[in-house]
Amino acid sequence: MDRVTPEQRSENMRAVGQKNTKPEIEVRRMLHRMGYRFRLHRKDLPGSPDVFLPRYRTAVFVHGCFWHGHEGCARSKLPSTRTEFWKAKQETNRQRDQRNKAQLEARGIQVMVVWECELRDKASLELKLRGIRRDE
Repeated sequence: MDRVTPEQRSENMRAVGQKNTKPEIEVRRMLHRMGYRFRLHRKDLPGSPDVFLPRYRTAVFVHGCFWHGHEGCARSKLPSTRTEFWKAKQETNRQRDQRNKAQLEARGIQVMVVWECELRDKASLELKLRGIRRDE
């Protein structure tokens, strides 16, 4: 059973930001420390990537595990109320993510997804981010 009223829940969900979230800022700080230079929220690219590294033609998306339905992650667990709504919401987000990725790759842009839960292991995340092509 939900502890808050539907109106309060709606207000809480409406307050969730889309840009400059804590996980996104943490990834940006890590990239900057590693010497990468980037642009934010490029609206001229499909999906408006959270971070775009022009030199390496790489788009980085920082996905929240719940919102994007991270498979096998405890944070992506559906709420016990309105399950069908949330299942459809996550599926729509996944489809949009796949479509954006395909469009970016068609333009020759490498796509990297960083999941919110990956921020717990900084060393592993740093290795992943170092995988951004440096040979160009």
